[in-house]
Amino acid sequence: MQQLQAVLQSMRAFFDSGTMSPYAFRKKQLLNLKEAVLKYTNEISTALYSDMKKSPEEAYATETGLLIAELNTSLENLHSWMKPKSASTNLVNLPSSSKIYRDPLGVVLIIAPWNYPLQLSLIPLVGAICGGNCAVVKPSELAPATAAIIEKILIETFPPAYVRVIQGDGADLIPAMMKAFRFDHVFYTGSIPVGKSIYQMAAADLIPVTLELGGKSPVIIENDANLEVAARRVALGKYTNAGQTCIAPDYVLVHKDVKEKFISYLKKSISKFYTNDASSSYDYGKIINTRRFDKLISYLDQGKLLYGGQHNRDTLFIAPSIMDEVLLDSPLMKEEIFGPILPVFGYDSFDEAFSIVQQNPNPLAFYLFTNNSQVEKKWIRKLHFGSGCINNSVWQFGNHNLPFGGVGNSGMGAYHGKFSFETFTHAKSVMKTPVWFDPSIKYPSFKGKLRLFKNLFR
Repeated sequence: MQQLQAVLQSMRAFFDSGTMSPYAFRKKQLLNLKEAVLKYTNEISTALYSDMKKSPEEAYATETGLLIAELNTSLENLHSWMKPKSASTNLVNLPSSSKIYRDPLGVVLIIAPWNYPLQLSLIPLVGAICGGNCAVVKPSELAPATAAIIEKILIETFPPAYVRVIQGDGADLIPAMMKAFRFDHVFYTGSIPVGKSIYQMAAADLIPVTLELGGKSPVIIENDANLEVAARRVALGKYTNAGQTCIAPDYVLVHKDVKEKFISYLKKSISKFYTNDASSSYDYGKIINTRRFDKLISYLDQGKLLYGGQHNRDTLFIAPSIMDEVLLDSPLMKEEIFGPILPVFGYDSFDEAFSIVQQNPNPLAFYLFTNNSQVEKKWIRKLHFGSGCINNSVWQFGNHNLPFGGVGNSGMGAYHGKFSFETFTHAKSVMKTPVWFDPSIKYPSFKGKLRLFKNLFR
């Protein structure tokens, strides 16, 4: 514990030195990280295959490529983000001028999950670097090969007092770190129960947090939707990474008039993407471990299996599966599935569909397939969710111009692009007032000035 505390105190000293404040320093660190990621692209791919059975193409599209795109965006825009921004000044403070500065937070802790172990560790780190912070990165121990290459990259790229990887069992290590040291921000991606625990630990020291959690992300298929396209896009969003994606479609509500037709297209899409034997598919991954495998298999008894269901515990394989006749109060509909099992429900009306969605409020993501702009507006206006798509699924995550984050049960705070920079900085307000104008109205005695004050503060 003392050694860990000494490590973290050395990072505090490095931050206090102000070394990382200048733009030139931050830009150089981003360039160094980009160079290292490009250098180790093949090793990253090998690690992701070992941990998650991701093909090189999937590894690049969902991990390495997203990270490089985030680095490129940050390098292009960092100078602009760092500039103080002018703000309006109200009447009572004229002729003052107002500006907003973005200050680094200090030493931040980034806790990453196992499902996208590279990009969910290092995209937040890009934001921390842009903001001028020191960072501790805690990769998931459940993806050990990727955690090892992350550590190799960061040790090679950064001074240990600036960016440091700390490995170990998160259940033991994170409470120990947070007890030994007051971080200036905690950025956590993972499950809701662990997120609540981290929030409680952070609250004891008034540490701000960003929580990227999960939840049950619904898909709505209206009867006017292009069903063939919808099926393809739902299948891609659901079964990529064997369903182990926080924003994957968790269940589908499809209008009863088109339910059977949609399911038919969905089956065809799965077969086309992953063949009739997904266990040997180049593009299909594996479940992370036996504990998660056993949990997912327990869901298969909670409804009627329409497609898939094949599984092999030795290889951690569960086929892309579709289920019908699932009870709304079953564990399958009360817990985040986080696997390749997709319940499908029919509905008759907006109110019926909305009431089902509201049984698991504040989803991290929401997906609607329709050609009716009024229906689109109605769903967006009434439903609270983190992010979403119209006539698509999951790809909103790849748009760095959009903030990514949850709401309510699915998390707090947001990141990506400029929003990462803002998450890892403090908006410091400064008003500058000249001395040549100093009217007596601002000073006592205030007797008889009430009417004037009411006019000034309108």
